Amino acid sequence: MQPGVRSEPCPCGSALLYQDCCGRLHSGQPAETAEQLMRSRYCAYTLGLIDYLVNTTLPAQQARLDVAAMAQWSRESSWLGLQVETAAGRGNDQAQVTFTARWRDPDGSPQQHRECSDFVRKEGRWYFIDPNHRDDSGRNAPCPCGSGKKYKRCCAI
Repeated sequence: MQPGVRSEPCPCGSALLYQDCCGRLHSGQPAETAEQLMRSRYCAYTLGLIDYLVNTTLPAQQARLDVAAMAQWSRESSWLGLQVETAAGRGNDQAQVTFTARWRDPDGSPQQHRECSDFVRKEGRWYFIDPNHRDDSGRNAPCPCGSGKKYKRCCAI
């Protein structure tokens, strides 16, 4: 269930209310930064917004996502928090965000995952580059994002 009350804090851990933070992005406003997108993706997991997760993944990778597994993990986990360590741009259209996400599995065991995620901005929108679905064709192959550039000059951060 999506928070709708103004007084509810955003699940991403910012100091903002959901409606003033990730709620805007979940409603269709594009993220201004890779960090905003990453926070909104964590928040989407806490709220079961799987379509949002798919739509904010690099389009060339979307068909390879295991949507059923994403939905199950989202639904069955108890989300405990997010800590963003660093967010750094690499030019205007590439960025990396290092974060730790914490949750509790259905059996009650606490879990955490630390990752340095890659993001790319295409046509004014930021996208998450899923590390589980990297392009296998090599650095000199056309980029899977469809830019027409070689992978090494585009999404291979």
